[in-house]
Amino acid sequence: MFFGRFLGGNSFEQTYRCYPSSFIDKPNLEAGDKVIMPPSALDRLAFLHIQYPMLFELHNDATNRISHCGVLEFVAEEGTIYMPYWMMQNMLLQEGDVVRVKNATLPKGTYVKLQPHTSDFLDISNPKAILETTLRNFSCLTTGDSIMVAYNNKKYYIDIIETKPASAISIIETDCEVDFAPPLDYKEPVKPSVRNIPSKVSTDKGTSVEKEPEPKFTPFTGGGKRLDGKPAKQQAPATTTAKDLQIGSDGKQQSTAAGSSGSGGPIGQKAGKLVFGSSANTSNSKGTQKIAAKEREPEQTKKEEVKFQAFTGKKYSLKA
Repeated sequence: MFFGRFLGGNSFEQTYRCYPSSFIDKPNLEAGDKVIMPPSALDRLAFLHIQYPMLFELHNDATNRISHCGVLEFVAEEGTIYMPYWMMQNMLLQEGDVVRVKNATLPKGTYVKLQPHTSDFLDISNPKAILETTLRNFSCLTTGDSIMVAYNNKKYYIDIIETKPASAISIIETDCEVDFAPPLDYKEPVKPSVRNIPSKVSTDKGTSVEKEPEPKFTPFTGGGKRLDGKPAKQQAPATTTAKDLQIGSDGKQQSTAAGSSGSGGPIGQKAGKLVFGSSANTSNSKGTQKIAAKEREPEQTKKEEVKFQAFTGKKYSLKA
């Protein structure tokens, strides 16, 4: 069925039934954005003062979708237009749906931003050269469309994100800057967190043994030395632990260090230990404390003599 009307002046507007390129023996139609129109359209366009190359605006009034295309031949049946299948998908058209065709004048493009659907398009050895070869079969680009690029028996779909200087541009005989956006399936790589986990090392027997992490460097771990060459003798202060103390019958603590009697008395205690006896053994404890004090006196005097004091105004010899 043929729907059509001709407008005066430089305007052309016609309504056709659309079908994909598989209905006609034109396999190269899918590699571009050109359509095949009936001969009557050429007769009408010949009487109009339109610009060449001829470009057209496609309307799907049912879904309010708009796209643009060029024309390849005028050999279709009357009332019929053949277009690439990917273009019908952009306009949400089915076989036999009505599409309105109108002539259009588009500015030459200066910039276009593309976004591949999948990341494998970037895995091609030279995607820029493939894209330039494919776009030679295109007449125009429209923002929001998805074009198809065929390479190595595989189809790649690319979205038109942005075009300048208008939402629809002509790419015939023009220098156009092309920019790429990250693919739709692109995911940011996750940075692994560094953990001090022991690594496994395989042995000759086939078993895996965890390898301990290497020890870290710790500075200033050496010992001190005297300037006169003598050994630095320092005795650790005596400390009283829970094992050295025992609760007496009157609630006081008694020493149970090695060398004491089985009854818990203070006799035989080592020097430097604190003794907490009962009231019955007060005299014995006092005597023991005096003996311990006398034993500590020469040791303390010896320590004070041996201890080196710096900056006292005295002269010391470095020789042993």
